[in-house]
Amino acid sequence: MSYELIALLMFSSMMLMLLTGQRVFAAIGFIAVTASLLLWGEGGSEIGFSAAMKLMKWYPLLTLPVFIYMGYMLSESGLADDLYGMFHVWMGPLNGGLAIGTIALMVVVSAMNGLSVAGMAIGASIALPELLRRGYDKIMVTGVIQAGSSLGILVPPSVVLVLYGMIARQPVGQLWMAGVIPGLLMAALFVIYIAVRCRLQPNLGPSLPAEERDMPLREKLKLLKAGIVPLFIFFSMTGLFLMGVTSLVESSAVGAAAATLAALVKRRLTRAVLEQTLRKTLGISCMFMWIILAALCFGAVFDGLGAVKAIESLFVERLGLTPWQILILMQLSYLLMGTFLDDTAMLVIVAPLFIPLVGSLGFDLVWYGVLYTITCQVAYMTPPFGYNLFLMRAMAPPEVTLIDIYRSVIPFVLIMILALTLVMAYPQLALWLPGYFYG
Repeated sequence: MSYELIALLMFSSMMLMLLTGQRVFAAIGFIAVTASLLLWGEGGSEIGFSAAMKLMKWYPLLTLPVFIYMGYMLSESGLADDLYGMFHVWMGPLNGGLAIGTIALMVVVSAMNGLSVAGMAIGASIALPELLRRGYDKIMVTGVIQAGSSLGILVPPSVVLVLYGMIARQPVGQLWMAGVIPGLLMAALFVIYIAVRCRLQPNLGPSLPAEERDMPLREKLKLLKAGIVPLFIFFSMTGLFLMGVTSLVESSAVGAAAATLAALVKRRLTRAVLEQTLRKTLGISCMFMWIILAALCFGAVFDGLGAVKAIESLFVERLGLTPWQILILMQLSYLLMGTFLDDTAMLVIVAPLFIPLVGSLGFDLVWYGVLYTITCQVAYMTPPFGYNLFLMRAMAPPEVTLIDIYRSVIPFVLIMILALTLVMAYPQLALWLPGYFYG
């Protein structure tokens, strides 16, 4: 049996196991270990041990549990409530103003935690009930919250970009900077869509009654103090890192400490909050570790087979595809996998194949990291099995049905595809800021 056929059999077997509902790390790891034992005998058993040792030596991996802790601390302690109160008053006079304020809230929250899950939890628990109570259209607002929460994996400090940087061996600082302009561009497109649609159809997003929004300017200015805590957390973490004062691991620790200190100062650091934060952090961190360990095993076997070179030869020499055609096929495959896998699983499954291939085709791997992340955002919201769709279904009130959630994401998915197309057509949208900042 040729090595190409073995590689194809491994990949198809893994996808078949995933379709049966097996856990991601179990499917990937089982196929990797089984293939290594069949190919190399007892010596193949060393691959799993070697992958575990490589994982333990990844010093930047310490950032993952710390960033996850910070995101859940912000979510569980309710620090986002004050922010939403500020946006509630300042954006209320506009048609669709509360929905626009929700997008702004999500951008700020994303800049503090880097997790889509934490952003979804904050949006569904704080913004969604208020928007529905104010008479906003349920289909539009569920789409707003899902789209806004997806910004967490693109706006720094994105945990997904940290993971991509570790696997692709790219500087995390450059990846974070590369995600800034595309992330803000996407948020701006969301805001424009909401403003235009609510201007044309005011019943979808009514403005606040005059008696609620009429308050002295001094009171409105006091509400702006709610932005001090997020600014403090963001600067203490991302700002110090980009200034070169702290390393990546140190900046994650500073951010976690700042979030904890903010909860303490606000008198919200209760035993229950701390316990829930630690439990959720441990669960998500262990999931990341198992998936990365299994992916390292799988990638080692693939490297041993020479599968990357075989796929490159298939695309470039036998099929005669251009680099851009190959890149578009990669993005389409991510969209397909995103219907039943989360972003981490997608990355670790195809990283051994796609990242070396992208580099050999002459594309910038920092730029490709942004493309991958935007594609993950689209895949998160693509029916029938988008990750965010089921998170929203679990958190939404009973009157919001699954069909409503499916319908709500259509315009926002189209906006994300537009943003992806713009970044592909104009790579400097992602590369200008890191190039300017790092010279």
